[in-house]
Amino acid sequence: MEEGYEKNGSDREEIFSKSVRAGKRTYFFDVKSTKGNDYYLTITESKKRFGDDGKFFYEKHKLFLYKEDFEKFAEGLNEAVAHIKSISPVVEQTESDSNESAPTTNNKFSDVNFEDLDK
Repeated sequence: MEEGYEKNGSDREEIFSKSVRAGKRTYFFDVKSTKGNDYYLTITESKKRFGDDGKFFYEKHKLFLYKEDFEKFAEGLNEAVAHIKSISPVVEQTESDSNESAPTTNNKFSDVNFEDLDK
């Protein structure tokens, strides 16, 4: 078995991982490598759900982003976030928001920069 690979071979070696909790969701940003030592990013959204039996499970959605698409993806994401910020009404911060140094809009977004991934 090659080092860094799971037994089933479907997941590649993980280079970097960052999780971001956002309300009821958690986002995972995972940089992985291919067999040819090329890099790609997986973005996973995980939400805790409850089944009919009352037990919880995690619903996950995964997006694969390859390095040749990083720049266009980041441009599109930044443009969409900027547009949302420009049309969102400004609201006053509450005490809990000011402790988190959150932006003063209804939607709380973080700027994402993928350009450092190809270094």
